[in-house]
Amino acid sequence: MVLGTVFALLAAAAGTGAALEMGEAAPGHMRPTVPSSSGRDAAGRSTRTRLVRRWIVVGHSVRGRRISARETGNPSDHTILVVGCIHGNEPAGIAVAKDLVSDPRPKHLNVWVVRDLNPDGRAGDTRQNARGVDLNRNFPWRWRAGGASGDVYYPGPGPLSEPESRAAHAFILRIHPSVTIWFHQHENLVDRSGGDLAIERRYARLVHLPLRRLPRFHGTATGWQNHRFPKATAFVVELPAGRLSPTQVERFSDAVLKLL
Repeated sequence: MVLGTVFALLAAAAGTGAALEMGEAAPGHMRPTVPSSSGRDAAGRSTRTRLVRRWIVVGHSVRGRRISARETGNPSDHTILVVGCIHGNEPAGIAVAKDLVSDPRPKHLNVWVVRDLNPDGRAGDTRQNARGVDLNRNFPWRWRAGGASGDVYYPGPGPLSEPESRAAHAFILRIHPSVTIWFHQHENLVDRSGGDLAIERRYARLVHLPLRRLPRFHGTATGWQNHRFPKATAFVVELPAGRLSPTQVERFSDAVLKLL
């Protein structure tokens, strides 16, 4: 797939996130802000850009913790979704997500950020959610039963059995991101996850990580996305073990904004 084709075919889908209803505002962001800039091109046509910055609630965890998403940038342009954490004991990507949230609004990109999809697992320092389910084995594409609650890779009693995975599934169906980045640990690489290889390779180069292919597991978020949206790209970034340094956080965050 040619990189430009992704953008041309999916630009129209990027603005659908603006149609989502506001949920309870995240702390410190009580209402959305919608600034704009305007001007004229060489032909005298308006080049008005509508920029947004808002929080929405996309769902709640098993124990009722809120799962929020933050939109920033230009809803009429290409959309990138970043998920900082899906496994509770792999939280380094949350720092990258927080940095993206604090960055200035991009004028030529729409960025959605979910800092933590598994707040119960994060609170308990467990890979799984509060029901002992690995959320990254709970998506519908090639889901496979096996194991029991609390097992490392337990996929749950059925696809999308968990409120966290259902929230992510519904949210992605509504915003149709051109590119989705899921942060994990601790392999220190960018995975060839089955989407547009040029996009995956570019991000790997921007963050100075090798591009490798990990095994194709059943019921993963990226597997479902790349199957459901073949003209889009979802891929995994495996961060190194431990906390990221401020320099590393900036590198992984800036690469998101430079990717398209």
